[in-house]
Amino acid sequence: MSDALPELISAEVGDRAAAWDLAGTIPVEVLRRLGAAGALCAEVPAEYGGPGLSSRRNGELTAHAGTLCSSLRSVMTSQGMAAWTIQRFGTRRQRAEALTRLTRGDLAAVAFSEPQAGSDLSAIATTIKDDGDTVVLNGHKVWSTAAGYADLLVVFGRYQDGAAAVLVPATAPGVTVRPIPQPLGCRAAGHADVLLADVRLPATQVLSGTSQSLPLLTTLALTYGRMSVAWGCVGIIRSCLRAATAHARDREQFGKPLAEHQLVARHLAELLVAEQTATRVCEHAAGCWDDRSPELSTAAVLAKHVAAGHAARSAATAVQVLASAGSVDGEPVARAYRDAKLMQIIEGSEEICQLILAERALEGAV
Repeated sequence: MSDALPELISAEVGDRAAAWDLAGTIPVEVLRRLGAAGALCAEVPAEYGGPGLSSRRNGELTAHAGTLCSSLRSVMTSQGMAAWTIQRFGTRRQRAEALTRLTRGDLAAVAFSEPQAGSDLSAIATTIKDDGDTVVLNGHKVWSTAAGYADLLVVFGRYQDGAAAVLVPATAPGVTVRPIPQPLGCRAAGHADVLLADVRLPATQVLSGTSQSLPLLTTLALTYGRMSVAWGCVGIIRSCLRAATAHARDREQFGKPLAEHQLVARHLAELLVAEQTATRVCEHAAGCWDDRSPELSTAAVLAKHVAAGHAARSAATAVQVLASAGSVDGEPVARAYRDAKLMQIIEGSEEICQLILAERALEGAV
């Protein structure tokens, strides 16, 4: 992968991630610059102005962002999910118009979850109803990452005899974006609830113009999100490994560096194992994506489950190694501790991932 996009992300983040976390916001001009460079949805093909990265290369870019700022990485996940949904379900005209916007600096978010539809997306109650050459949306979406920054919302809801995703301008009459105050993790990711009250839009805003199977629609979008979260967790682990090893080298106790105390050395070994394990499962999933393997869905769930679990444990380990130095709010391992826990919940909780993997095991995956 060219160094241009990682270098741009590094330059834009600099030493500001802690301040963004404490303030609960990323300057929107930073996001627009990254978006215009294609960094927020880097798998978008060149014909739409994107970098056209493979899943593997985009994954490494996502991990790089994750080492610096999980809030920024979360925005990348949301923008990438929106772009992938448009690319997969949009008509030629919809792809040309919407994807080009997203590679010129416009920001997007996806709206899945609802008060009664979190892990169980089959309970989605948002409605999309035909009315002549328009559609009318009504519903309440919760915890939509990056919705606080978005120009465009990709809203999932019930449509005709199935479901659909609709391109909804965030400023459309009837749309209310309500930021979530002080979330546990990824505080600057623009998490927000989205209320839709008789939102009337041209029917051409419905992706593909027809209804789809709800499980197909949500699974395809979630697969991208799970891949992105998994790679972001690799970034969290790498950040924790870097912080813990640096501290263990420099900090002395009882007359020698912490790293020479065997129990501390064990923690460092566990961090390295976590980084290597999470990286390998993500590489496998990315290979399935690039090869269009039928194993992709399972591989993405496995990568997300393994990487998120290792990230949460690695963040706790890093805090343990740094002790008081790792317990200051806003600092890298303290942020990682909060951010990683959220990764065990979003895009499929640990329990949902385990159920999916158990079903695969019963099907004879081995």
